[in-house]
Amino acid sequence: MADKKSKKNKTQQNATIAVNRQATHEYFIEERYEAGIVLEGWEVKSLRDGRVQLKESYVTFRRGEAWLAGAHISPLLSASTHIKPEAVRAKKLLLNRHELNKLIGSVERKGYTIVPLSLYWKHGRAKLEIGLAKGKQLHDKRASSKDRDWQREKGRILKHG
Repeated sequence: MADKKSKKNKTQQNATIAVNRQATHEYFIEERYEAGIVLEGWEVKSLRDGRVQLKESYVTFRRGEAWLAGAHISPLLSASTHIKPEAVRAKKLLLNRHELNKLIGSVERKGYTIVPLSLYWKHGRAKLEIGLAKGKQLHDKRASSKDRDWQREKGRILKHG
């Protein structure tokens, strides 16, 4: 019985593949969406090995569909012999029509940006969390950095005091 419990905890901890920490620094995230992602076999193997980077990635819309661009998935050396892996190819995102229409409208009319936040496993499938975001100004970044430092300092004071 104890083995099942520890195995479940391990899968919960390893569910996150990659996080785009820069996104929360650069943008105010207003809404979050979960999107499926269309991958090739070698990409799935690389994701399982943790060879992905979301730092410079972004979401675009073409012909009414959402696409992840700029995400770098490094191919494994032993992944495939007959396929030439393309590390930075555009990957189609799977969203409901209602969600797509809402996101496209927000980007075109209200000036929002769609930013990839994190990549994780859910029921054996790779999912991408995307956020509807507004860009931060320099003074906003300074204020959020100051708040983060104060929260850290407050935690230290409460812990020791």
